[in-house]
Amino acid sequence: MSKRDYSQTFGVVGAIIEKEGKILLVRETKEIAKDLWSHPAGWIEVGENPFDAIKREVKEETGYDFSPIHIIGIYSLYKKHLKEKFDITPHPIKIIFTGEISENSTGELAKDVSENKWFSPEEIYQMDKNTLRDIDIKQMVKDYFVGRKYPLELLTHIVSE
Repeated sequence: MSKRDYSQTFGVVGAIIEKEGKILLVRETKEIAKDLWSHPAGWIEVGENPFDAIKREVKEETGYDFSPIHIIGIYSLYKKHLKEKFDITPHPIKIIFTGEISENSTGELAKDVSENKWFSPEEIYQMDKNTLRDIDIKQMVKDYFVGRKYPLELLTHIVSE
């Protein structure tokens, strides 16, 4: 894992995973987001294909194998509210996928996730910055349920030798 640098925008992948009308969220344990709920998400490592990154992140944070099917959108979130507490102002550019998970979970969660749970959209819309890691998750859930989706071909990963 590379050193995290919050002085520039950075790439993140995330997933909105739905089952029977509910969205899967994970509870984080990292200091910056301790006990807050988030969708499975994380940084794209330098050189990593974003498709591999989202599969890795979902597996690490939920225990499920994930197959991306569509891109819901690309979101830019400037987190000014963290400046006072952590002396950083992260600005992730998030590629948000939707897709399918395997029925069987390994049950193993990353060390920075304490649990995962299914929430109705209404429960998510009622969350605030004291319960939801990133407020843009509400918009992602809304976009998912109105049917916003783009083909995976929207994203091209090129490795220059």
